[in-house]
Amino acid sequence: MTALLEVRNLGKRFGGFVALEDIALSVQPGERVGLIGPNGSGKSTLVNCICGTLRNEAGSVHFDGRPLDGSTAHQRTRRGVARTFQLPRPFASLTLAENLRIPLLYTVATRGGMPHTASHIDARCLTLLREVGLDGKAHRLPGDLTQVEMRKLELVRAMAAEPKLLIADESMAGLTHSEVEEILILLKRLNEQGVTVILIEHIMRAVMSFSQRLVVLVSGRKIADGEPNAVVREPEVERAYLGQ
Repeated sequence: MTALLEVRNLGKRFGGFVALEDIALSVQPGERVGLIGPNGSGKSTLVNCICGTLRNEAGSVHFDGRPLDGSTAHQRTRRGVARTFQLPRPFASLTLAENLRIPLLYTVATRGGMPHTASHIDARCLTLLREVGLDGKAHRLPGDLTQVEMRKLELVRAMAAEPKLLIADESMAGLTHSEVEEILILLKRLNEQGVTVILIEHIMRAVMSFSQRLVVLVSGRKIADGEPNAVVREPEVERAYLGQ
């Protein structure tokens, strides 16, 4: 099977600081991959290189069989790569429905994947909000949401672009045990609908519950990649990440 995402020998520097060194990563269609590592390990830098907000100096990124190198962030979104952010970034002055209308209109304009009528766009907004339990607040502002609701809005805004790959960057930070479970249920449901997911998270029970495969970064290097229970028992992972 051809990999959906193929990162080959990726390198990134900030001046004399090596943020990523010779990173290789392959993600298959429909896979659920957990990406973990200590703060400063290079996780966000890797995501930014994949999504196009940073340019790598070495190596390459291929998506769906084609190179992404040289493509802008919005061009990569058009190709099917979406992400959430550690800190949700909704348009504060727009309602929840209006926050979704923007990526939906972008999808219409760039892919022609749905009818162009306003009624169809509005119906799709409500359908997406219903999937995360926010349809009752469609005409409220993001400032009216709880923390877990804000995380759900961030997820559904990414999904409005109809991605093939979703990179969820710390979507559960600061949430309670039950709220973490809510986000896990949503991510697994999206995966069941055919979306490949890379989950970046510090909450180990969530990562272990979600991931079919676990990738570990430390100091800009990949030190482990494999079945989650086996990976967390590797001595280098225990020393570097789990502190054992």
